[in-house]
Amino acid sequence: MSWTMPADLRAQAQRLWDRGELLRATVTGAIAWPLRLSLKTPGASDLSDRFEAVRDWVRAVAETPQVRIEWREWNHRVQGTQRLPAAVWLDSLQEALAFIGKARHAQRFEALWQQTAVAQPALLAWLSRRPIQALELADRWERLLAIVAWLQAHPRPGVYLRQVDAPGVDSKFIEAHRGVLAELLDLGLPPEVIETGSIGVAQFARRFGFRDKPVPIRFRLLDPALPSLPGCQALPGVLADITLDATSFGALALPVERVFITENETNFLAFPAVAGSIVVFGAGYGWEALARAAWLHRCQLLYWGDIDTHGFAILDQLRGYFPGAVSFLMDHETLLAHRLHWGEEPDPARHDLSRLTPEETAVYDDLRFDRHQPRLRLEQERVGFGWLCDRLACSPLGALVAPPPRS
Repeated sequence: MSWTMPADLRAQAQRLWDRGELLRATVTGAIAWPLRLSLKTPGASDLSDRFEAVRDWVRAVAETPQVRIEWREWNHRVQGTQRLPAAVWLDSLQEALAFIGKARHAQRFEALWQQTAVAQPALLAWLSRRPIQALELADRWERLLAIVAWLQAHPRPGVYLRQVDAPGVDSKFIEAHRGVLAELLDLGLPPEVIETGSIGVAQFARRFGFRDKPVPIRFRLLDPALPSLPGCQALPGVLADITLDATSFGALALPVERVFITENETNFLAFPAVAGSIVVFGAGYGWEALARAAWLHRCQLLYWGDIDTHGFAILDQLRGYFPGAVSFLMDHETLLAHRLHWGEEPDPARHDLSRLTPEETAVYDDLRFDRHQPRLRLEQERVGFGWLCDRLACSPLGALVAPPPRS
């Protein structure tokens, strides 16, 4: 039986609510009333074959509250004259809201609208566009408005989020609501104080002129002849392990010829000494932080990642900042030499990578098209240490530097 039941009528009104149309109608008059609901009714054959079911359906529809029913007389050859619903109407917004039990919610939205119209009228466009989300934020709305007002008074403040001094607001609240705040601030602030090129939650601070948390960059000096930082002394036999913020790293003036980048901490710590070189631990920050170091662009960069699809995708991204970056130990020979250590990549990439060399593309295609085995992965820490040392010693990179003597 496909006739429209009372639950189906409520579902139609509920869809209007879920799309925000009923809430918008409370403040903008966006819906013309009365509103006709879709109604599928029994046919002539149903009156003949299922008369009792039709009578129960008529009773159920007739007893549905808040709706107005338009009736029609039907002269049936067997059952005689019958009175059946022909159309169902919701005559007003109030009846539509009561029909689905949302009257109090609508009143709360109206209160938000009036509050915003007084405090931040520019944000009414957001309320109209996202009324359901606004209701979900009702208990936090006053604090969100306070943040907008604070930034209007302090455009591009150049402070940390912790330093925003608005009623009931702390840095955790701002961080948890960066997505909605970005949309509100885009409406509430003058365009000239918004850095429009900074997009997404991760770049919220930069977009609106806050100070970003310092990005830590960790690196080791691989040549004992390189000058270390003042006060930075490694243990005997251990090359210096240093962490700096990105700004301080960018201000370095190390006489370095090459920079290795590895994503694995164990590889980073165990990387052998190499003349005129450092190794950078690539975990925990994006390439943009490294790219801001002008001196790094004068060095040869060698990237050592996992031999899997995402390892090559990261290499491809790195070349967006450092076009001359070279892959290291991510070749076909290394892959086949470590067959006993092959593993499985959980979620392989399948898209084309435009910045790979032909040799890298061949390995990447073998991986993404499962030519050796499905979802193949060789993690970088599974590459033999002797293989690493031999490759360094036999490559144009230069011979290994003897490590400092042990104490």
